[in-house]
Amino acid sequence: MKERVTIREVAKEANVSIATVSKALNDVDVVKPKTKEKVIAAAKKLHYTPNLMGKNLKAKRTKMIGFYTHTIIGPYFSTLIEAIVKEAEKHHYGVNVIISSDKQVLTSHLLGNMVDGFIGFEDLIDDEALSTIQSERINAVFMDRQINDRSISSIVFASRKAGRLATKELIAKGHQKIGFLPGHPGVYDSDERYLGYIQAMRAAELTVNDTWIIPGLFEEKASFENIDHYLKTTDKKDWPTAWIAGNDLSAIGVIKAVEANNLQVPNDFSVIGFDDIELLRYFKPRVTTVQNPIRTQGKEAVIELLALIAGDKAGENKILDCRLIRGETTTAVELQK
Repeated sequence: MKERVTIREVAKEANVSIATVSKALNDVDVVKPKTKEKVIAAAKKLHYTPNLMGKNLKAKRTKMIGFYTHTIIGPYFSTLIEAIVKEAEKHHYGVNVIISSDKQVLTSHLLGNMVDGFIGFEDLIDDEALSTIQSERINAVFMDRQINDRSISSIVFASRKAGRLATKELIAKGHQKIGFLPGHPGVYDSDERYLGYIQAMRAAELTVNDTWIIPGLFEEKASFENIDHYLKTTDKKDWPTAWIAGNDLSAIGVIKAVEANNLQVPNDFSVIGFDDIELLRYFKPRVTTVQNPIRTQGKEAVIELLALIAGDKAGENKILDCRLIRGETTTAVELQK
């Protein structure tokens, strides 16, 4: 069976943007007649059929909001989705969870008017998709980029501050050699936490050794394997005395790697994570972490999105504050063996 032609293919054939195709086919009068003719010709040539379900829903609300992500693995996502669904139900809305790394899936879903608005992440939104969202006035709330427009808001963590908090906590305990395990490159929270770490180290006039920056990828397994390899292949005199992990799962991986090498936390290394996930209640030693209000982020994202849908407000940036939760994985450097 032949796959259905997408709006992206029509845009490519006509050499215009997806937003222009959408406007031309929906008879929006801002499109120049010549451009409209070119789009219609391309659509006919490719036998493109618009999403009829989307057209039928154009004039009314779907009572559905979308949650778009490339993964739901890990405690952050499970907590976030639970909070989003719970808050949406209070307002008699359903949640359509789309898990895909294919940006075309997102674009087609949005232009098909399957939802009244969406909550999502930057890694699924390229410049073309963002332009479409803005021009079509699609209601959106981003969780990992600071952006606001007439129909777009963002609700993010104070991740740069969190990075500074974690680093300053270790510096206050006498640590001068502090390593960092970033998450995935280009991810807002990881990048911001790392920048906060760099800022605090520079403010204290401390050197950041490149060999202390080890990928953790926000995963326990990757953090364990990379720290284990580092400890086995690096001279002890070159080790840092503390690690800041990109999130709590990464911190757990670091601690397990330290213990696997017959070392101890915090006696040999101090360790700090981020998020304050539920799992920390059951893990020993209790991990020192910077708490991010994940449930609040999910709840506020829904409230913000519904206000945009109702036309009650314009988009804005909102930053949720963080706080340090001291556990059992940090100690003063002079107390370390």
